[in-house]
Amino acid sequence: MPLTPLDIHNKEFSKGFRGYDEDEVNEFLDQVIKDYELIIREKKELEEKLSSLNERLGHFTNIEETLNKSIVVAQEAAEEVRGNAQKEAKLIIRESEKNADRIVNEALSKARKIALEIEELKKQSKVFRTRFKMLIEAQLDLLKNDDWDNLMEFDIDATELNIEEEIK
Repeated sequence: MPLTPLDIHNKEFSKGFRGYDEDEVNEFLDQVIKDYELIIREKKELEEKLSSLNERLGHFTNIEETLNKSIVVAQEAAEEVRGNAQKEAKLIIRESEKNADRIVNEALSKARKIALEIEELKKQSKVFRTRFKMLIEAQLDLLKNDDWDNLMEFDIDATELNIEEEIK
């Protein structure tokens, strides 16, 4: 067990023949007591400071652990968000490709349909042109026909027409 300043103060030495000077020994002991008390006080202050620093260190260690856990959680969350974003991007791309294929197929189908309609219209226009040409040629043939000239040769009296109408 360590000595206390009180132990040093109460220490008595036996006296012998031609022993130490009592006053010198007492002065020395007083000085040792003062120094020892100072050392004990410093030791106590250092222990308190060490305890305070250990508490702060524990606090900072807890903060560090919490921050490390938070960083890990944030990294995991970021990875998850990135993974989800990549999945969503792939889905959007697939959907866009499907829509693009559908639009292209619809456009091709419409183009084929329009091409068929154009061909049908060309055929109809040829038929119409042929019929129209035949009609005009028939009309021209009628005009070129000599029957028109024969019509001019007929001389009908207006009186004959009245008689014929009365007969009827």
